[in-house]
Amino acid sequence: MTITRFAPSPTGYLHIGGLRTALYSYLWAKKNGGKFLLRIEDTDLKRNSIEATKAIENAFEWVGLKHDEKIVYQSQRFDIYKKYIQQLLDEDKAYYCYMSKEELDKLRESQMAKKQRPRYDNRYRDFSGTIPKDIKPVIRIKTPIGKTIEFDDGIKGKISVKVDDVMDDFIIARSDMSPTYNFVVAIDDALMGITDVIRGDDHLSNTPKQIVVYNALGFKLPNFYHVPMILNPSGKKLSKRDGAMDVMEYKNMGYMPEALLNFLVRLGWSYGDQEIFSMDEMLSLFDPHDINKSASAYNSEKLQWLNAHYIKNAPTKRIIKDLEFFELKIIDHDQKELLVDALKSRAKTLKEFALMAKSILFDPTEYDQKAIKKFLNEDSLQILQNFTKFLKSLNKTPHLPIEFEEIVKEFLQKNELKMKQLAQPLRIAMVGSAVSPSVYDVMSIIKLENIIKRVEKLLMEHQ
Repeated sequence: MTITRFAPSPTGYLHIGGLRTALYSYLWAKKNGGKFLLRIEDTDLKRNSIEATKAIENAFEWVGLKHDEKIVYQSQRFDIYKKYIQQLLDEDKAYYCYMSKEELDKLRESQMAKKQRPRYDNRYRDFSGTIPKDIKPVIRIKTPIGKTIEFDDGIKGKISVKVDDVMDDFIIARSDMSPTYNFVVAIDDALMGITDVIRGDDHLSNTPKQIVVYNALGFKLPNFYHVPMILNPSGKKLSKRDGAMDVMEYKNMGYMPEALLNFLVRLGWSYGDQEIFSMDEMLSLFDPHDINKSASAYNSEKLQWLNAHYIKNAPTKRIIKDLEFFELKIIDHDQKELLVDALKSRAKTLKEFALMAKSILFDPTEYDQKAIKKFLNEDSLQILQNFTKFLKSLNKTPHLPIEFEEIVKEFLQKNELKMKQLAQPLRIAMVGSAVSPSVYDVMSIIKLENIIKRVEKLLMEHQ
């Protein structure tokens, strides 16, 4: 069974790159009928945040990546780590290091003077002398000196590193006996039965150290996949300005979760020229072995294009529900379906959708001055005045767009006018700008009484 995991640290929000890693892990596990687990790496008790943990859970809930089993918290597993630390000590695979800060500083100064890479010199590896007083020791693991560590990375291919070039006897427990990152990650992945580790390639340098821990404890190695980073369009590290923000900020901006997931799955993976992927298609087609070896570039225009596609194809009920997040409740409006249909193909985000809907549903509080300058003049104002008189003279109340279309055509014919002479001034009166969905749809949504009211308001302010 394929078992993957996502293991964030609760020291901040869930980053967009983290969500992509989680998505890849989720897809690979589910495609193979396996499990996707969530582990919170909260051993750094000083930096942990309950709010950050909750934010991570909220983000997962929003995008619909459901993890299997209970969340594992490293902070609740210290007894397990102590057990394995003691095991390594008992088996002479780890040892207490009594090196003082002064000793370490002196060693580093000497190494730097010789233009050597600063590193611990293993001086307490087989120490049999008198234990220094007043030193709280750390615990270091014995690395396989002179050996080479090799593993097959599912994305990058065969990786081979000489132990002496990349590590010394690294610390697995600090002087307060709290365990270190690479030690607990290896233990947790092994005990949780993780078969496939999919993570960013910024972790690639950690993998040899974790393999040392795996081997020392007799654990079976998982399959590793190190995913290249997401860069900005200029090829530099992704910043918040470029899109490296809290996943939930994308919700605030009006992006749909399926659009965001579709966008992320394509940042580093492809299937021919296909751009649109449903979750079922992702599950069917995704394979981490097909992830690109090179970094991918964030493209905000592509995300907006995808989001517009998902808005356009979303069920009306879904749109109505989602708009409530942007403080727009239209469930009781008798023309809600018409309103949604009128805006579906125009909005790139749900936030933009809500703003456009509000411009139709509520009286304008201001007018687009460029539109005023371009379309309002003495003649157009007179046309609007005559149009309101015509509307007031009607002996029936229109409701449907086609009924408003017939009324407008009758008015234009009687006054020997063309639609372009009325349409833009009428739009400005109704929604505050010269841009809107079909005039007839808007008229049907806001109703006869409000059309008259809004036109008269514009006339009052510009005559």
